[in-house]
Amino acid sequence: MLERVVIVGASLAGLRCAEALRRLGYAGRLALVGAEHRIPYDRPPLSKEVLRGARDEQSLALARPEAFAALALDLRLGCAAASLDLAARAVLLEGGESLRFDGLVIATGASPRRLPATLPLAGIHVLRTLDDSLRLRGELERGPRVVVVGAGFIGAEVAASCRERGLEVTLLETLPVPLGAAVPVAIGETLAAIHRDAGVTLRCGVRVAGFAGGARVEGVHLDDGLLIPADVVVVGIGVTPETRWLEGSGLPLGDGVLCDETLAAGAPGVVAAGDVARWPNPLFGESMRVEHWTNAVEQAGAAAERLLAGPAAGKPFAPVPFVWSDQYDRKIQMAGRVGPHDDMRILHGSLAERRFVALFGRAERLVGVLAMNRPRQLVGYRKQIREGRRFADAVAEAEGASATAS
Repeated sequence: MLERVVIVGASLAGLRCAEALRRLGYAGRLALVGAEHRIPYDRPPLSKEVLRGARDEQSLALARPEAFAALALDLRLGCAAASLDLAARAVLLEGGESLRFDGLVIATGASPRRLPATLPLAGIHVLRTLDDSLRLRGELERGPRVVVVGAGFIGAEVAASCRERGLEVTLLETLPVPLGAAVPVAIGETLAAIHRDAGVTLRCGVRVAGFAGGARVEGVHLDDGLLIPADVVVVGIGVTPETRWLEGSGLPLGDGVLCDETLAAGAPGVVAAGDVARWPNPLFGESMRVEHWTNAVEQAGAAAERLLAGPAAGKPFAPVPFVWSDQYDRKIQMAGRVGPHDDMRILHGSLAERRFVALFGRAERLVGVLAMNRPRQLVGYRKQIREGRRFADAVAEAEGASATAS
């Protein structure tokens, strides 16, 4: 009997899980605990519209005030979880308060990685929270020279936003091309060309050795000896799941909270969702932890269902992951599990025109799709991935349709 459910993590996954619990009929006590002082807000605009000054913080709320109030939450904001006592069925908060639970949802997300052994100079930023974005935006208004470390989605979006503000931008990446860990070289080279054409100085295959400056950053030292002048540095080298508060709790941890196929997290009445959850996705036959908006929403609903249904009625969570990124006038959308060494076919356009669909195959199966400014086709291919379509069949059908159309 779930008399009290505690959700730890008051961002997208945590809020959507609270909404799903109420929608599914849960009428018991429901606590939502968040380390930030802010009401849950949308994060994707932080690296784009917020940095460019096109969105204000009031527009980012994930729920209208009346909808939020209808959830009847015991809301604990600015109150991070310190530890978990499974024997006592309680979450200990940093202020010393203990919250007892019958059901627990772990949705604590992730924290930005930082470069090791670097000086804590002013002007060096990471971007995860609204406060991070507002602080960075305040610095951008002074027209600084910007160096962005990391050409993944966050780093690339920050670089694009800074260029759209007319700033001098250098983008650094350790891999040979942007997104090199996720896509084949040809796609990465296309992304690189987009940034260079926009005026970004892109340097790939380099590593940061340290920073120059006194109290404030003045430059970035590379491992090849080059010093790049900088007034502002943004480090976007990925995130680490926020599981420190769970160490010693007895829950299985390993680059996230280790869950089963139904999102149960290793103890009765405990589930996980969002960036912090690692689970075996039966659709792809692999363990995964997905750090994207759509997964947080879908997984939150599945976790709520699992918590209410119990182990006997739990269903495997088997989504086709989906992510998007807006950079300049290009919308990049990716579904499935794309890898740099997958078979790839370019359809519905071309790399040269930067408007295309790329299909990806592995072990004869369609496993992924990447679309650039081609959203309509991506939806259909995501459905085919879910259905287990053969890669060759998907390609042949697309090529046949293209030949007929021409």
